[in-house]
Amino acid sequence: MQLTRISFPTAKKLSARRLVAPCFEGSLPVLGAAGTEVDKALEDCTKQPDWQAKTGQIARISLPSDRTVELHGLGLEKDFGTEKLVRWLATVIKAAETQRDDRIALFLPAHSSAQGNAAAVRILRQLALSRYRFDDFRSTSDSAPLRAVQVVVPERESRNYRQAASEALAVAEGIAWSRDLGNTPPNVATPSWMAARCRSLAREHGLKCRVLGVSDLRKKGMGGILAVGGGSANSAKMVRLEWGRRGPIVALVGKGVTFDTGGISIKPAADMDEMKYDKCGACTALGVVRAAVRADLGVRLRVYLPLAENMPSSKAYRPGDIVRCYNKKTVEVLNTDAEGRLILADALAWAVEEKPDQMIEYSTLTGASMVALGDFAGALFTPSDRIATGLLTSAEEAGERLWRMPMWPEYVEQMKGNHADLKNAGERWGGACTAAAFLSQFVGDHSAWAHLDIAGPAMASRPKGATGYGVALTFRWLQRLAKEAQEA
Repeated sequence: MQLTRISFPTAKKLSARRLVAPCFEGSLPVLGAAGTEVDKALEDCTKQPDWQAKTGQIARISLPSDRTVELHGLGLEKDFGTEKLVRWLATVIKAAETQRDDRIALFLPAHSSAQGNAAAVRILRQLALSRYRFDDFRSTSDSAPLRAVQVVVPERESRNYRQAASEALAVAEGIAWSRDLGNTPPNVATPSWMAARCRSLAREHGLKCRVLGVSDLRKKGMGGILAVGGGSANSAKMVRLEWGRRGPIVALVGKGVTFDTGGISIKPAADMDEMKYDKCGACTALGVVRAAVRADLGVRLRVYLPLAENMPSSKAYRPGDIVRCYNKKTVEVLNTDAEGRLILADALAWAVEEKPDQMIEYSTLTGASMVALGDFAGALFTPSDRIATGLLTSAEEAGERLWRMPMWPEYVEQMKGNHADLKNAGERWGGACTAAAFLSQFVGDHSAWAHLDIAGPAMASRPKGATGYGVALTFRWLQRLAKEAQEA
């Protein structure tokens, strides 16, 4: 993985050949900090005939020292906010790539959206990830030329940004690894391959790792994952990771369907290639672990990853089958394309059995969540107002959108089976909610848990690829838990 280097030189010691500064409409750029030559160039930019600092407007001056100074309009200050800041940074990064810059100096605006620890982590994380490319399978590398960004912040924010740098890098590394895992094609990223990545992570960072194969799964009575993985030549695995010696015990559960054909209830051919992203729940959980270990957060993590490939064959499970899951509940299979909830049933029941303090589960579970929210946000289901508040606040601080959905008892009623305790598919309407209701039947009376349906934001369309969604917000949430435990 390649991340962009971030540094904080003083404005008068900038070595980049291109310097980018922001300006709000009706205001002047901040002068007096960058040296006489740069200050004069910024002032001259504002004197160009058409300069108004409108959103997207750029004034540019070349200096005799072979440097270029750019002044970027941000529009009215009152209309500026976090989303516009994110878009502006993306524009700056894209322009740097187009210009083939290997290093730029970036002045951040003196605005509330760029102030404080949360903003600093969010901005530095975005800059660090600007170099991310997944080109492991290209014959020639398409790596971005931008290798370093020199960040200049208002003096009163300098300490915030310097303190946030290590945290931002930890989260960026977790996101980048999550993306790498998610983007790896299904002919490589089999359940065994994913389990091997877990073992490597464990060796590198001192985690405990246990991998259950088919015979182990049979002994434990994990009929959900055995059914889903039974049709594939690549046998199912269940991975359990453990890390940490202090703080609250948090279980992370991630859906890892390494490829989903839909099984006997086969999917349409269009866009089926995207089903390699059906493992992104597991990839998010692993990204969180890597970031938490890197930052040495004061929590104890237990991670449960059900890994299976859903394929049609003579050994595949069928509509009409009844399977028995780890907690002994039986499930009538109505649709083999509703497979994620079956493998999660075993993982959730195992995680709860080990009595964590809190539990978060991630899964690209339903298209219905995308019907409700598009690909802009994850859907949050939890019976705990405390967990909901913590995750929603952490998501906002991390710059990841999350929206709480209902868990009404009527949804559970819809998931009761005809000839078994449950069925794995509900009625047409409210599909994300009925899926969450199904999962709730495998956590017993443990109320401190949350289900994140990340089907929408886990993958980007342009350019296509895994996003690592959920790593940043969970890291922020774990930080809060660790701090609360320390202060208790």
